[in-house]
Amino acid sequence: MLIYLPRNHFSSIKNNATSVHFNVTEGYSSTQIRSNVSPNSKSSPEFVCGAGAAFANIVLTFPVNKAIFRQQIHGINLSSAVKQLQLEGVRNLYRGLGPPLLLKCTTLSLTFGLYDFYNKQIHRWNHGSTLPALPVKLLAATLAGTTEAILTPFERVQVLLQDRHQQRKYTNTVQAFHNLKRFGLKEYYRGLTPILIRNGPSNAVYFALREPVRNILPNYQSSAGNIASDFVSGAVLGAVISTMYYPLNVVKSVMQRKAGGEFTSFNKTFIKVFNDRNRSVQKLYYGVQANFMRSLISWGIINATYEILKRNFFQPDNIKSL
Repeated sequence: MLIYLPRNHFSSIKNNATSVHFNVTEGYSSTQIRSNVSPNSKSSPEFVCGAGAAFANIVLTFPVNKAIFRQQIHGINLSSAVKQLQLEGVRNLYRGLGPPLLLKCTTLSLTFGLYDFYNKQIHRWNHGSTLPALPVKLLAATLAGTTEAILTPFERVQVLLQDRHQQRKYTNTVQAFHNLKRFGLKEYYRGLTPILIRNGPSNAVYFALREPVRNILPNYQSSAGNIASDFVSGAVLGAVISTMYYPLNVVKSVMQRKAGGEFTSFNKTFIKVFNDRNRSVQKLYYGVQANFMRSLISWGIINATYEILKRNFFQPDNIKSL
């Protein structure tokens, strides 16, 4: 857990539960107060706050995400995707919620928790010597993102449940996991390559820019003002990163909508999708407008909720009660 204090507070920090680590490099001058709670502990703030932020985000944004998915798969505009969902009825609107809820709660828990864990490990491997902040952030974030790829089966099942052509074959999360079992373990990891290409670099960009972007915005005396700043910084950064990697998610979704049979490489799938869409870059970005808006909302919620949970439940005085 990172808590940032003004320099004139340094002399007053005497709590045995924390240690002061000075990390001053260009653009990242900060004093980091780190809890001695193990990164693997169930009470580790980063893991818990990440999961809580993901839960709030998924429940609020799932219908929008489903419409975007339909655009990615079928290459249709937003109004056509919304009409599909309307025809299927309210009953099916949250169909397929299970996998993304489990996936995102676990993924964001790992995103923040493993980033903190690897950050600490890198300093331990260097025997506590001072390291430049930016390279450490980039390496820790990339390692965390790569580790998250073990959760690919959840993304795999989510795609099958959201594809309208698979609705009769795959009716719920448990049944989908069971049906894929007959194809072997490899089938659960179909589409792994674009996930690896996406996770590491996108994590690196997010954690490298998260503090600088937040520092551009003002600090308010009121809680509401700071929540708004946290929301805006997370929203802008998340939307930009999501747009950068949007074509990767299009190819990933196309790869994962198939169950059984030949495994087509990422390169071949990309070429096929590109050709199927009349070799139009614009059509590769079908759904990007809605995705941008969803990412603004999602990452705003994630960042703001994460900071709310951390401030209210994981301040030094509250950690002892966990």
